[in-house]
Amino acid sequence: MTKAFVFPGQGSQFVGMGKELADNFKSAQDVFNQVNDALNQDLFKLMINGPEHELTLTANTQPALMAHSMAVVNVLKNEFDIDLTNHAKFVAGHSLGEYSAACASGVFSLADTAKLLRTRGDAMQKAVPVGVGGMAAVIGAAYTDVVALAEACTFNGKYVCVAANDNAEGQIVLSGHIEAINKAVEIAGEFGAKRCLKLTVSAPFHSPLMQPAADVMAIALTQTTANEPLIPLISNVSAHAINSKDQIIKNLISQVTASVRWRESVNWMEEQGVNEVIELGAGKVLSNMIKRGHPAITTISVSNAAEIEELAKHLTQ
Repeated sequence: MTKAFVFPGQGSQFVGMGKELADNFKSAQDVFNQVNDALNQDLFKLMINGPEHELTLTANTQPALMAHSMAVVNVLKNEFDIDLTNHAKFVAGHSLGEYSAACASGVFSLADTAKLLRTRGDAMQKAVPVGVGGMAAVIGAAYTDVVALAEACTFNGKYVCVAANDNAEGQIVLSGHIEAINKAVEIAGEFGAKRCLKLTVSAPFHSPLMQPAADVMAIALTQTTANEPLIPLISNVSAHAINSKDQIIKNLISQVTASVRWRESVNWMEEQGVNEVIELGAGKVLSNMIKRGHPAITTISVSNAAEIEELAKHLTQ
């Protein structure tokens, strides 16, 4: 089997995440302790105890999801002698998950990845005042029709609406000014959508409105020590693999305002012969999206001790 390892993005978090891993494996505890130290915060306590409204703050969610994913990676390596570099043809991540992928590929250290995601979360939250922007999920329409819908909702020369997350066939997320998002919800049916639902998010992620956050990340990323990737990383921006640390950094800066081209990324993986995708971290969001659009690809989700043990057996058969 030709394998890619993928890492989840925002929305996969839950109160209690990581506790079972820490209870079973010291190497998971080590990851959570390192992230706590890097952020000068007991993030792990928040992960396992909540409250949920604090965990779901963007500045907390992003490093928390990365920490959970990297705890799985560290357990595989240190407890089961499974090094991703020996098994993965590619790594990829959805939005913030691309930072987890970069860390897993050795581009950034764990501590630096945590700091970058805290900076990213803070910057994204501050980029647009609360209530100015929003996002909506469009279900059942083709990507080209959703792009046309977004264009129809970009009006009066000031309201922006873009296709922000091309997640899977018939599952695309719009982002932009709240006036444009409200209009999209009203008229989506005219563009072939079965449903168009506003999302409970605090900012219009992956839209041009995030440019102030992109400016912050340009400084943060260029000031962070980076290494050449040990595993090619499939970029959200380009939807194909990148082997250069400089290009990875450039794409991570662009990623803040650009669309997440996840559907195209999975298409590209399949074209390269990938027939097994393993999701490391919280939830099964990416696995479920891949299953719907790519039935020929086997998906495995790994979040807890039992699933890690099963994966280790599978990879060493």
